[in-house]
Amino acid sequence: MDFLIKTRSFDIKRTFMCGQCFRWSEGADGSFSGIAGGRWLTVSQCEDGVMLHDIAEADIPFWEEYFDISTDYDELVSRLSADETLGKACQSSAGIRILRQEPFEALISFIISQNNNIPRISGIIARLCESFGEDIGSGYTFPTAEKLRGVTPEQLAPLRAGFRARYICDAVNKVNSGEVDFAEIKALPLDEAREKLKCIVGVGDKVADCVLLFGFAKYDAFPRDVWVKRLMAEFYPDGLPECTKGIEGIAQQYLFDYVRNNGGLNT
Repeated sequence: MDFLIKTRSFDIKRTFMCGQCFRWSEGADGSFSGIAGGRWLTVSQCEDGVMLHDIAEADIPFWEEYFDISTDYDELVSRLSADETLGKACQSSAGIRILRQEPFEALISFIISQNNNIPRISGIIARLCESFGEDIGSGYTFPTAEKLRGVTPEQLAPLRAGFRARYICDAVNKVNSGEVDFAEIKALPLDEAREKLKCIVGVGDKVADCVLLFGFAKYDAFPRDVWVKRLMAEFYPDGLPECTKGIEGIAQQYLFDYVRNNGGLNT
């Protein structure tokens, strides 16, 4: 069946292309296809919102959760727009939503993202899924931590992940041993959750904040890459405005997308 999500605040292209996910591909007709939670989906933009194609009725709640449909982004954008700079970014990058990705997939994906570009990140992740994931006919699922238990850097060599292979192995080991406990991280305040993730070799503040924002829906996580650091130095040297409190990560996505696509906020 096809299922319509009626919303004015969901732009699928901006959401899938803003750097928060790496397993969605655009078709010639502008639709996007990908796998999340072991499920394949094709989704397209339409006048009344977003259409989910050929899905089982039982899967509707999963996709509504994945696309964060319960969050009122119109209200959040209105709140952020109290700041002139953020208002400009929200207007230009309207429709971005934070995807609620599976924590282990987010962890491994953002470890792979370090010092990397999106095409290469996507390629490494695709090879990881083809090598260790489950074939569901339309593609391969992201492998679980249990499936990767005991994996070595040598076994990951065909992925061409370079130095990141060692980081992936350490993450797998610590998740499987319970040293990194996702339920515990979900319940912790941001600073404590970040420190828990940083016990993994190769995970610093930026990767940890990406994982917390996109894998744990901790909207107060604020990943800082080169673009964001430059923007903060220019527009917010004294810190983000009060209107972002508790939703700093959502503000970051609008700022990041706008600066990346426009080269600055004065254009």
